[in-house]
Amino acid sequence: MNNPDPLGLDWTNLSAPPPPEGAPPEVPQKFFEKRKAVHPQRIDGPFRRFKWLVMLVTLGIYYVTPWIRWDRGPYAPDQAVLVDLAHRRFYMFGIEIWPHEFYFVAGLLIMAGIGLFLVTSAVGRAWCGYSCPQTVWTDVFQHVDRFVDGDRNARMRLDKAPWGPSKIARRAFKWTIYLVISFWTGGAWIMYFADAPTLTADFWTGQAAPVAYITVAILTATTFVLGGFMREQVCIYMCPWPRIQAAMLDEKSLLVTYKDWRGEPRGSVKKSAKNPDNFGDCIDCNQCVAVCPTGIDIREGPQIGCITCALCIDACDRVMKEVGRPRGLIDYATLEDCTREAAGETPRPVWQTLLRPRTLVYFSIWAGIGLGLMFALGTRSRTDLTVAADRNPPFMLMSDGSPRNAFTLKLRNMQNRQRRMEVSLSGLPGGVVWNDRMARTDAARSMTLTVAADSTQALRTYVLAPPGTAPQVFAFVLRSLDAEGESARSETRFAAPGEAR
Repeated sequence: MNNPDPLGLDWTNLSAPPPPEGAPPEVPQKFFEKRKAVHPQRIDGPFRRFKWLVMLVTLGIYYVTPWIRWDRGPYAPDQAVLVDLAHRRFYMFGIEIWPHEFYFVAGLLIMAGIGLFLVTSAVGRAWCGYSCPQTVWTDVFQHVDRFVDGDRNARMRLDKAPWGPSKIARRAFKWTIYLVISFWTGGAWIMYFADAPTLTADFWTGQAAPVAYITVAILTATTFVLGGFMREQVCIYMCPWPRIQAAMLDEKSLLVTYKDWRGEPRGSVKKSAKNPDNFGDCIDCNQCVAVCPTGIDIREGPQIGCITCALCIDACDRVMKEVGRPRGLIDYATLEDCTREAAGETPRPVWQTLLRPRTLVYFSIWAGIGLGLMFALGTRSRTDLTVAADRNPPFMLMSDGSPRNAFTLKLRNMQNRQRRMEVSLSGLPGGVVWNDRMARTDAARSMTLTVAADSTQALRTYVLAPPGTAPQVFAFVLRSLDAEGESARSETRFAAPGEAR
């Protein structure tokens, strides 16, 4: 058969040539590693106790906060923290945020982001190790594992054991506890969006909105799966934050570090007793690996699986104490100080490590935003006004040639009591104003009305100017007629014959 290719290449056989005789078979490339079950061992120490404290505080805040009451008067809800989507309000104790004040929420979110940068710059992945919701709920489920199945060795034996009545009963009991905790987690979340006692009663009597049941079901399922089964896989594979943090760390960041110049070469206590000069302090007991919630070996150096929980420090310090060696073989340290210590120099004090330019810049930005929000919150007016002019028609000519414009005013009273307010005109000489609740004959330069507590009142308003008035800019001024005397001003345009198109 003739080859039609102009280059003279034979395209009839596209298979790769066979490997030479005696060559080893080609091993297929694996793109993932099969998960190895992690069974952290129980440990006690300063960092473990600190994790207990953080876990209790964070879970206490999450579960208890919706039930705290806060008296705001008869016109506002008495739940201390409430995201009231129906009325478009956000309440946090004595603070009430309206939709047009969403910049406060945006500022808090920016502070949270910069706060994460600050913590990472100062102490590495401490957020991941102590306060991240995935870490907190995983820790809770791991304590359930210990309660039901026993400590590390007992859990490993149970995992390898064949399925039988005893194993099925233990698994069913443990997963039931998982499910109860997950359900409480989902149930607590929806309490932030409605009055907690009322929503609880409606939920259990089947009268709650469908979205409440859907939300609880989704959060129950995600908590059950992510906290009960996936655990460290979420931190290592799913969460983007470790990758972001890796770009934010440098040689001056505090990390959980294994001091290999002191620990290597490793040897048991007996070996090092016979040849003390040939072995380091690490006795290769693997306790640091056994207590790690993500199952990594910190002795292999910094890695993405390390969440900086420091439980390996507790384990190593305990072992060092038992064998009569100084603590700190695994410790919080910067890579810069590790190099200095390995050379026989004295590492810097921790306060010098924390008070470095990057950390101070992050703190200054974080504190500046916080102070700005506090100042804005303390000086904000509880009165507000927005104006929308009619577009079609832009004006009407009365029988005497006077142009009349129509506007929709929204008067906001953000106090928990009704208030008398005055709406007046600023500019527009000779102009008068009235609303659709008044007679045309009562039109004047200002009008007085009552605005209900904690509400926005829409008001259809008309402005009339003398004949021959040219198009111009003027303003509505809203002033509260009480001791506060707060005011708001909104500029708009008066349309008249001769308006440019």
